Amino acid sequence: MSALRPPARAARAARELCDETALAADFAAISAARRGDSGKRHAEVVARVKQALADGRALARTWLLEDKGGALCAARLSGLMDAVIRALFQHATTDLYPRQNPSSGERLSVAAVGGYGRGAMAPGSDVDLLFLLPYKQTAWGESVVEAMLYVLWDAGLKVGHATRSVDECIRLSKADMTIRTAVLEARFVVGDEAIFLDKMRRFDAEVVEGAAAEFAAAKLAERDERLVRSGASRYLVEPNVKEGKGGLRDLNTLFWIAKYVYRVRDIEELVKVGLFSAAELKLFRKCEDFLWAVRCHLHYITGRAEDRLSFDLQREIALALGYTEHPGLKDVERFMKHYFLVAKDVGDLTAILCHALEERQQKPKPRLDRFLTKLKPKRKPKELGDFAIESDRLDVIDDTVFAKDPVNLIRFFHIADRNHLALHPDAVRLVTKSLKLIDARLRESPEANALFIEILTSRRTPETTLRRMNETGVLGRFIPDFGKIVAMMQFNMYHHYTVDEHLLRSIGVLSQIEGGDAREIHPLASEILPTVRDRVALYVALFLHDIAKGRPEDHSVAGGRIARRLCPRLGLNANQTETVAWLIEQHLTMSIVAQSRDLSDRRTIADFAKVVQSPERLKLLLILTICDIKAVGPGVWNGWKGQLLRTLYFETENLLTGGRSDGDRNRQVERAQGEVRERLSDWSDRAFKAYAKRHYPAYWLREDADRAVAHARFIAAADKEDRKLATDVTTDAFRGVTELTVLAPDHPRLLAIIAGACAAGGANIVDAHIHTTTDGFALDSIVISRAFPQDDDELRRGARIAESIEKALIGDIWLHDIVESKVASGQKGRSRAFHVEPEVTVTNAWSDRHTVLELVGLDRPGLLYELTTAISKLNLNIVSAHVATFGERAVDVFYVTDLTGAKLASTARQNAVRRALKAALSEDKGAEKDSKDKARAKK
Repeated sequence: MSALRPPARAARAARELCDETALAADFAAISAARRGDSGKRHAEVVARVKQALADGRALARTWLLEDKGGALCAARLSGLMDAVIRALFQHATTDLYPRQNPSSGERLSVAAVGGYGRGAMAPGSDVDLLFLLPYKQTAWGESVVEAMLYVLWDAGLKVGHATRSVDECIRLSKADMTIRTAVLEARFVVGDEAIFLDKMRRFDAEVVEGAAAEFAAAKLAERDERLVRSGASRYLVEPNVKEGKGGLRDLNTLFWIAKYVYRVRDIEELVKVGLFSAAELKLFRKCEDFLWAVRCHLHYITGRAEDRLSFDLQREIALALGYTEHPGLKDVERFMKHYFLVAKDVGDLTAILCHALEERQQKPKPRLDRFLTKLKPKRKPKELGDFAIESDRLDVIDDTVFAKDPVNLIRFFHIADRNHLALHPDAVRLVTKSLKLIDARLRESPEANALFIEILTSRRTPETTLRRMNETGVLGRFIPDFGKIVAMMQFNMYHHYTVDEHLLRSIGVLSQIEGGDAREIHPLASEILPTVRDRVALYVALFLHDIAKGRPEDHSVAGGRIARRLCPRLGLNANQTETVAWLIEQHLTMSIVAQSRDLSDRRTIADFAKVVQSPERLKLLLILTICDIKAVGPGVWNGWKGQLLRTLYFETENLLTGGRSDGDRNRQVERAQGEVRERLSDWSDRAFKAYAKRHYPAYWLREDADRAVAHARFIAAADKEDRKLATDVTTDAFRGVTELTVLAPDHPRLLAIIAGACAAGGANIVDAHIHTTTDGFALDSIVISRAFPQDDDELRRGARIAESIEKALIGDIWLHDIVESKVASGQKGRSRAFHVEPEVTVTNAWSDRHTVLELVGLDRPGLLYELTTAISKLNLNIVSAHVATFGERAVDVFYVTDLTGAKLASTARQNAVRRALKAALSEDKGAEKDSKDKARAKK
């Protein structure tokens, strides 16, 4: 028997899904009618199996939508497959290969293994079968197995199978842990049951006996490896329902170990052996039922064995499960919050099992987390009051410690952090049972709040301690506003984690920077953090910066309001409270300005400086912004973003400290030219003077010395070879980008052609520096995301894109068709789960010299090409372009003038620009393109 063997009602439901007797009779009738024509007989049997499976699965789906029973649906589908296998076995042994005088070797048992062996299947699950022989294979047995398998294969099923004798099963089980697990959960389906029972008896006696520790260690190690592959966090916003942390495979692993170690046959028996309480068993069943409902819906909706809960499927499943929209939370976000809470419950059940194994000495004692491995062990404290150390873990002295003093619920974690101690599972279970003690009185306790601030700002491992508090439920109870965002996902492609996980990870990033572990990645933040006057305000602001997510209003504004209410309770003074509130209200500002504004434009820096107001706030906002971006998810932070933030920081600091005056523009140009001249020591004064005149003053103010020197040598080489069109490719590993420099005769569609060539080559443009020389040439530097870690590979890729740009500019290739094809293929595979309302801002307030266009819309292949093409058709000159993507949301900003070099002053002209660019941003363009392609195909 197995944990998920269909209960009686599931067995009855399976009979309703497929009448096994009638199916076997149909097979017999087909055999009689097609005697002598094996090809037609096989085809008709296959067709009948397909029909039975399709009808049964459709009925199971109808019942799933009605009763929402996920585990029951999985059991029904397993029962449906049982009926098909039994009918096929009867067909093979009676109609095709009947035995007149069977020998002792002509016996066969068919068992289900894997998920099918557990009596649970999703619509697209594999069918894993074990054909058991008493001794060795016979011609009769081989014919029966082959006949069954060919029908199943031709019916479109993915069948995993093995044909073994009992001796082989035992021998292989001893040698291979995967085979041992399969045999452990094998379930008899049809045939000679005596063979199956003999195998299970010998398996228990010869394999399981005395090997519990080995099996448990192997399964836990296997789980760790699986989680590394699927993503170590259970809070990934596109989780794998089967393989991910907190998913069905964790429940399977839990039961495999429990079944092996405790020698139980059914999950209910774990209450009898004392592993689970009745409430924990109920929780196991609840988690199992929910996860199976999600997995079955995934397979039904996609029509295949899909276990990744991707964005484009989440909303459809949320609706199928009956979730509705609430103020501030979409239906899909409510569904995913429930999912992550279930995943957390699965983690709690796994922890209970692991502790029980430790008590039985079947599992090694846990090591502290990755952050603690670098710390030197501290001497054990002599007195811990209501707590004690047992096996290097913090435990309670008795079950009353929290009831007699609720502050102990915070003190427990404070002591663990201060002494680098792991938590004893018994104490953790007591904590979770004592959450009701966290009431208004405890929340207002000065001592409890002081202890919490020490935990939050600890110089040891605050992320680890806060995560422990979160997983036990203490954090959400003590800070109720935090409790509202626990397990909350944001339905977008930008954030990789739930809101609470993002906040905890951001604290971890800040702790790493402060500890000196991130100097190579974040040199500026590592340098200025020790000079920050109020690290407490910084930690509190980072912990609270997304606390108001999921509310109808702007979360930055609402978060500032929460901070003003909460900070005094936490013991912060009025100045600290105002600093925290300001940081939360502005926590997106620096990132937006750095990534989507022209940092060489004086107005950009001046406007940002007005927001920041002081060098101290500038430091705090820079560090908070870095931690926020870094904690969004893997790959979101890169060196290019770091460079933009550093540039904005230094430019703003210079202005705030009086180091730069808007009146000394000419001196700044001279200074920049002088630095470049000094580094071009092999040039004559006459040659450099002539070269310097080719650039307008804005060039010298915008470009740093390194790039200006590279440009000078690049243009000189082109002049020497008398090339009017030239390209250059350089890589920058630290910033994670590759830079394409293009020198070409200037014309309005130049940037559009470059963007099209990049789109055709699959390159993602992240920024563009655009210059026009006094002799009518364009000098454009296009920054694209790096695709390869090795410079040689990346340079070859860059060279191919540069070659495409040159061919497009001289007319050797027609970009329009190439980009259209690229866009169409990209959209076919693109998720349609998201909608971003197009926004077009046309303003003269963000720059003294240019009109700024801010375009927001759904990101798609070729979008920048479409936008720059539309801008060129509007007879606008693009002075600089700034491209940012936040998941599915593209934010592209262009600094433009009319063809005379002036701003767009006319309201009518601005409105015309808005209409044209909003049309270019429209998400319907892809759909229109698809319909046109289909129309052409029909013709």
